[in-house]
Amino acid sequence: MSTQGNTVLITGGSSGIGFALARKFLQAHNTVIITGRDAQKLAEVKKILPEIITEVADLRDLNALQQLVNRYPNVNILINNAGIQYNYEFVNPEISPELIEEELRTNLIAPLQLIKLMLPHLLSKPNAAIVNVSSGLGLVPKQTAPVYCGSKAGLHIATKALRWQLETTSIKVFEIIAPLVDTPMTHGRGKGKISPTALADEFWHNFRCDRYEMRIGKTKLLFFFQRWFPQVAEKILRSGI
Repeated sequence: MSTQGNTVLITGGSSGIGFALARKFLQAHNTVIITGRDAQKLAEVKKILPEIITEVADLRDLNALQQLVNRYPNVNILINNAGIQYNYEFVNPEISPELIEEELRTNLIAPLQLIKLMLPHLLSKPNAAIVNVSSGLGLVPKQTAPVYCGSKAGLHIATKALRWQLETTSIKVFEIIAPLVDTPMTHGRGKGKISPTALADEFWHNFRCDRYEMRIGKTKLLFFFQRWFPQVAEKILRSGI
């Protein structure tokens, strides 16, 4: 995949993985648009990366997605990175069922809706890509985050199916299968995290080589254990992240 001269839209780009990817694409002379719900955080990113384009958008709102698509018809690389994770027990009566919909909308429904809306623009480009950021927890779940794990599993499978649907078009469909990354979402949780910059560097190599399913960091080992020692993989991840 060409890494220069693109127009890249990254959801959830104000921190963590999204910010690291945005900086990587900017350094390679691409036009980069990032979205986020917090205007102040986006303004802070703008101070660090003045050339970046920022958009306040709630991706759970279909109208907001349509407005993004209408405003940026030149996008040829779409990176669905925005995500949230809630850790709780379903038996806890204080947990609202609305959290389930919020997590599914952010992690699974919004990316698929944005892809669907953006496809006419992407199909018109000779060099186009969709990049979905999933997780090793979409392969082997952890006990405290069933909705998050389910949403990432859904995104993983949907990405594969979309890759097959679009394999005769100009659109390449990539997936970043992320390990535990040191981001605001994972603050205070887990050990052995990699930095967002390390993830972006590994992504960059895979992206340039057209490796569509990117097993980042320890997820390479996870695939091995899942295939040959599935009970070991489950024991490690059940409560370890």
